[in-house]
Amino acid sequence: MTKIYCDTADIKTIKKCINVYNVDGVTTNPSIMRANGVKNYKSQCLKILKITKKKPLSVEAFADQPDQIYRQARKIQEWSKNLYVKIPIVNTKGLILSKIIKKLNHEKIKLNITAVFSLVQLKKIKSSINKKTPIIISIFSGRIADSGLDPEILIKKSIKLFKNHNNVKILWASTREVFNYYQAKRCNCHIITMGPKFIEKLNSKKIKLNDYSINTVKQFYKDGKKSKFRI
Repeated sequence: MTKIYCDTADIKTIKKCINVYNVDGVTTNPSIMRANGVKNYKSQCLKILKITKKKPLSVEAFADQPDQIYRQARKIQEWSKNLYVKIPIVNTKGLILSKIIKKLNHEKIKLNITAVFSLVQLKKIKSSINKKTPIIISIFSGRIADSGLDPEILIKKSIKLFKNHNNVKILWASTREVFNYYQAKRCNCHIITMGPKFIEKLNSKKIKLNDYSINTVKQFYKDGKKSKFRI
């Protein structure tokens, strides 16, 4: 079964996603924090942790130098035992952060290794981790699809690659539409993280396609009339 995480940093939205839609966890990143108007990173994370309680929350270390990433990760992991520290697979210079991943993993810190795009990166991760400490690997499927490639291929390969690692969960990230959930599900992907609007659509009453057709034409007609177009 594919678990659903909510990808946001908005407190009100997280409460709704947990209390109404019963999502399985929450993911954030610095870009989401900024988009949600967050000013104090730690303070916002602590507020979210009060809502998520025993459900996992992923929080990203946003430094760029490996030693600084390590220090941030150590600080973040102190906030809660239900927290996964997000570490990007590479820094802004393209350096693969396998040494930091290995160090933190062997120090029993739960990680969410993020911004993963390739099998080469996945193999680097595999060679860096043990089979005990929990790991989430976030594959940016939406951005892979944006490049014209099929993300399901990499998801399936990743699940096969880590089939003997019971501590590793593959996460479908960068969700673009509701259908991505069904794609993740048919790939046996462990987790998908979705923006709140997609979670709402997934849980809403399914509209018949014929009604969609009529509603679409109604919108065209309405906009044409409002614009007072002439031919």
